[in-house]
Amino acid sequence: MSIDVNNESGTEVDEQAILDIARYALTRMRIHPLSELSVIVVDADAMEQLHIQWMDLPGPTDVMSFPMDELRPPNKDDEEPPQGLLGDIVLCPEVAEQQGKDAETEHSMNEELQLLTVHGVLHLLGYDHEVPEEKTEMFGLQAAIVDGWRAEKGITGPSPAPTVS
Repeated sequence: MSIDVNNESGTEVDEQAILDIARYALTRMRIHPLSELSVIVVDADAMEQLHIQWMDLPGPTDVMSFPMDELRPPNKDDEEPPQGLLGDIVLCPEVAEQQGKDAETEHSMNEELQLLTVHGVLHLLGYDHEVPEEKTEMFGLQAAIVDGWRAEKGITGPSPAPTVS
């Protein structure tokens, strides 16, 4: 799996954890091992520009996903996953830091960025949260992936609750 993490934000983030959790999520979702993903970390001004340009919404947001080949997880265990370009995930540590502080279970900016990375991966794979049924499915899968990754890494304590809406 080819995953590039580019930090253009000027904020120190745990790039290795972002890389690791993205790889874990893609493996768990059974995405082809030769597929490619790009994660870009930007400051609030750059994120605001993207948010206005692509969503016509003011202010910076936490995460944006830009799919390329619209890859989807295989439906059956014996089905071979397609190979391709997943696309880009853009993260904003400034928004992530505030969300971590405001969360029901307060957590660090890096923990929030890990959660947002999984959230972005799921968006690239076609998951959404516009309607209640989709939100339940996506956020349940997101929690399971984050919890599984944390358990594999030996990270204890409560997992960050979803803060994205």
